[in-house]
Amino acid sequence: MTMPIANAEVLVSNPGRNFVTLRITTDDGFVGLGDATLNGRELAVAAYLSEHLAPLLIGRDAHLIEDTWQYLYRGAYWRRGPVTMAAIAAVDTALWDIKAKVAGLPLYQLLGGRSRSGLLVYGHASGMDLHELYDSIREQLAEGYRAIRVQTGVPGLASVYGVASSANASVGDGGDRRYDYEPARRSAVPVEESWDTRAYLRHVPTVLEAVRNEFGPELPLLHDAHHRLTPIQAAKLGKAVEPYDLFWLEDVTPAENQAALRRVREHTTTPLAIGEVFNTIWDYRELFEEQLIDYVRSAVTHAGGITGLRRILDYAAIYQIKSGVHGPTDVSPVGLAAAIHLGIAIPNFGIQEYMRHSPATDELFRPGYTFADGMLTPGEAPGLGVDYDDAVGQAHPYQAAYLPVNRLLDGTVHDW
Repeated sequence: MTMPIANAEVLVSNPGRNFVTLRITTDDGFVGLGDATLNGRELAVAAYLSEHLAPLLIGRDAHLIEDTWQYLYRGAYWRRGPVTMAAIAAVDTALWDIKAKVAGLPLYQLLGGRSRSGLLVYGHASGMDLHELYDSIREQLAEGYRAIRVQTGVPGLASVYGVASSANASVGDGGDRRYDYEPARRSAVPVEESWDTRAYLRHVPTVLEAVRNEFGPELPLLHDAHHRLTPIQAAKLGKAVEPYDLFWLEDVTPAENQAALRRVREHTTTPLAIGEVFNTIWDYRELFEEQLIDYVRSAVTHAGGITGLRRILDYAAIYQIKSGVHGPTDVSPVGLAAAIHLGIAIPNFGIQEYMRHSPATDELFRPGYTFADGMLTPGEAPGLGVDYDDAVGQAHPYQAAYLPVNRLLDGTVHDW
């Protein structure tokens, strides 16, 4: 029995930050949601969906998830890329949402059922100095997190990625100092930040040593270098932080040149997490087959949806590589719910990134997943367990925003 698609709506809203949501409705009234948010380039995906993909969906059978994925990926001729894959992800996730609702089951049941009781997540602590950082870690522990990403200010730099009290950081709707700021700022042009790699490499190991001494050997610690290092600099950092037993070191160098990770891997045993900006299985082939990384960072929202990311993670499992799915607040509750359903089912789950969305965002999406004792658990409602409130969305219209641009101290544009 077929289930024709009757409507595909692209919904753009800003309950504190911009989100792009695709809502697909079938002839018989089933509704599915997909997240298509691409931070700082949201309207590019919204236009791709509304102008190019939505017209192709009308009349198609909503049950044909794999066929639709291949139709949209292969049929465009121009493959891959973050805009294309975010748009495909939204369609794919919405169709999975519909299929699970038709079955009357939470989505994870269609993915094979539970492989674990909940998903271990990590929280985000940051500070421009050790005092701020310690306070932030204690706040995260008090909220129930059992693994913590540690980001630190660097002497001489006014603003550093991931530090909520940086000069260029804006705090989220909650009004507190937790790391929930929106790095995409409302301005006519991007904010520009300065960067000093040598100062960073000198400073970070001392901070991680201090944190380890303060909070003991058991607390899993993570750190994100955010693509800012060359391969040899990344190798140096990985080796320097080995005594502090990191859960992972993330995005140590731009990994489009997959062979660059060989240099890092041969110098350090610190686990490596890569792929936040990757969007297809092809981005990982060499990394997997040579076992150059330990965790996959791609998001459901940016890697072709549940179908696309499941394919990547199945490939990773062959090489004992685990998931570490991207999940900050620039992924909407729709995208996070999809990641939770996938993570609860796959055999090679590692850890899930989690940041609490703002109250306004939760009012818009009304997610059914829960967080307790350091774990995320999917809801038991059919489908993803997330809704969309049109009135709330219309009350929070899109606002133009840009991610920062990074420059070295001599003015050279650098990776951010």
